[in-house]
Amino acid sequence: MSTIGVGIIGGSPGGWASLSHIPALQALPGFELRAVSTSRRESAAAAAQEFGVAAAFDHHAALLAHPGVDVVVVAVKVPHHRELVSAAIDAGKTVYSEWPLALNLAEATELTRRAEAAGVRTVIGLQGRYHPELRYARRLIEDGRIGRVIGTTLVGSGMVWNGQTTKAHTYWFDDSQGATPLSGAALHAIDALNVTLGNFDRLSADLVRGRTEVTVTDDDNRVVPVTAPDQISALGTLENGAAASVFYRGGSSRGDNFRWEINGTDGDLVLTAPWGNIQVTDLTLQAGFGDDATVSPLPVPAQYSAGIPDGLVGPARNVAALYTHLGRDLREGTHTVPDFTYAATRHQLMDAIARASREGTAQRLG
Repeated sequence: MSTIGVGIIGGSPGGWASLSHIPALQALPGFELRAVSTSRRESAAAAAQEFGVAAAFDHHAALLAHPGVDVVVVAVKVPHHRELVSAAIDAGKTVYSEWPLALNLAEATELTRRAEAAGVRTVIGLQGRYHPELRYARRLIEDGRIGRVIGTTLVGSGMVWNGQTTKAHTYWFDDSQGATPLSGAALHAIDALNVTLGNFDRLSADLVRGRTEVTVTDDDNRVVPVTAPDQISALGTLENGAAASVFYRGGSSRGDNFRWEINGTDGDLVLTAPWGNIQVTDLTLQAGFGDDATVSPLPVPAQYSAGIPDGLVGPARNVAALYTHLGRDLREGTHTVPDFTYAATRHQLMDAIARASREGTAQRLG
């Protein structure tokens, strides 16, 4: 497989794929964007012109039938994932689904089993783990630079879930649509925490609706109800015995929008960012070791940016790193990228968080 052909379902200009997948693919050797599909002929034509793609369709079936497409990316709203991911599996393609995989655990489990039965490769869009700063932090921890990890505290902002929105984004505030503060910003951050420090052994949680309504500014300031919790706290113990605390708020803060401390017996790591969505923002790493009285900026060696082409900025950087690892997996037969089986465990974690909040009891996960 010298060049891997990619087709994107949901490739409209201005959408998530246009900000992340397409710049990454255009910069990466070994990949080629060969097709896009949208829901309208007009947007398909606009995508073809803007991205220089010869094959642009207004229905996903035509993209799935394209002989040059090896990997199908599903980058649409979550309620459509089950139908489109299933169709891609049936077409025998490698399937890259944006996170979350499905609306709920039952759907995620169904899609996982369906992919396993079909024997197709799968990928889930949890790219936060590929941050160079985070990869370096993991190495420092593995090498014992901060001693034994005894605790971690992560506080972040969901940014977009504030008191105002537009018609196109009211679904963010609807708990039934799968794009909530918990499934979005909070889960991406919790996943990065788990990849770095290990999974939860047990946890307690509280999901609160701090805002009960949102104003739709481009619809005569219409007010709609908020059904998705926008204040999320999870507290527990990791499998390695370390204490862990995560708090995510909807909207932005006038203070820090992302701060993550990792505390060890002989050092501390601090990761910060101006934007609360860890999977798309740029991180800054600080550290203090031994007799240091404070933390200070820690440069990240260039090797931890391997797989990210020079010049890429913003959301495309970590997506490019994920593609780099996927390309290696497909060519060498390895399995390093997060897949649907892993995604199902993340849905299980979200279920446990919701259950802990609903029942007011700690959940055993280990």
